Amino acid sequence: MANDMSALIHSDLAALRGAMRNPDGADLIPAANIGANIQPDFAQSMKDAIGKVDHDERLAVRRMNEVDSGKSDDLVGAMLSSQQANLSFSMLMQVRNKIMGAVDELIKLPL
Repeated sequence: MANDMSALIHSDLAALRGAMRNPDGADLIPAANIGANIQPDFAQSMKDAIGKVDHDERLAVRRMNEVDSGKSDDLVGAMLSSQQANLSFSMLMQVRNKIMGAVDELIKLPL
């Protein structure tokens, strides 16, 4: 996921740098087309990330329930799953915070 987001950011930066080199507008890429040919797109990457965090959380809950009910004695595995789910969620929240910060900065830009 991090590589996909990094590729999207680098693609957008390259397009912006190209636009800065051509101030007359002759070779500018329309804003709607920037990053359009990159698969998966940003929204899909975020949906995949949220889905993975949800999957990790459900797995951790299932493993903890199995340990609690006596179906499994893998307490270490359940605790590791719980920690992995916690770290996945924390990372997703950090990405969200960075995105919101970037959006706030974009809103502040003069027209």
